[in-house]
Amino acid sequence: MSLYRDKAIVLRTWKLGEADRIISLHTRISGKVRCVAKGVRRTRSKFGSRLEPACHVEVQLHRGRGELDIVTQATTINRFLSLRSDPNRFARASAMLEVVEQLSLDREPDSDRHVMLAKALATLDYHDSPMVVAGFFLKLLAQEGVKPVLDFCVTCGSDRAIDTFNLLEGGVMCRHCRRNRSQVSCRRSLSPKALELLRLILGGGLVAALNHPYDTTAKEVISLSTEAIELHIERRVRSLSIVSEV
Repeated sequence: MSLYRDKAIVLRTWKLGEADRIISLHTRISGKVRCVAKGVRRTRSKFGSRLEPACHVEVQLHRGRGELDIVTQATTINRFLSLRSDPNRFARASAMLEVVEQLSLDREPDSDRHVMLAKALATLDYHDSPMVVAGFFLKLLAQEGVKPVLDFCVTCGSDRAIDTFNLLEGGVMCRHCRRNRSQVSCRRSLSPKALELLRLILGGGLVAALNHPYDTTAKEVISLSTEAIELHIERRVRSLSIVSEV
């Protein structure tokens, strides 16, 4: 048994008994860690408010013999107050937490994912753009090794007449292959502007993509990125169901 410290983002919490909570954290060094925060539901708890979903904290944990560690200290790094004041923005933040919770394995170190999530929450905190979530989902797919193919048809390799995205194949299709392939339920029409925006996000132009107006092109990319990540995690992203404009 030992104590260790780490930076963490709170992904999810569950009630435990009368006053405790189980906390799912994504830590910078240890990956996803599940732990018990004792007494945090009491009004006099020293760090109850610091261990809410979407909080970025520095924690001290006690590692025991079981699956659950114990939180002994928690210090706030960032509570992202702006996103907490807006239900839509908080729902979008919750969607990112939900997907990371689903994809991350217990105690599988992944500092890149931790940093990417922290930056995405910080970006959403000061820049209220629905494109933050779309960009995060697409970048997460790339990190998972299933980066969408956008430069050529996934079926024949042609870079001409691209007008479709095949969710099952994980990339774009040309007009000819779209007409001659099955899997209709996995195909989505793709406008030239949406293709350009997708390439911008995954080609190093995420900052510019975040400033894209919330128009039909943005909605197309948001819908496509959401469907792609849902196919990858094999479940719906429930948090997005309460976002009014998506």
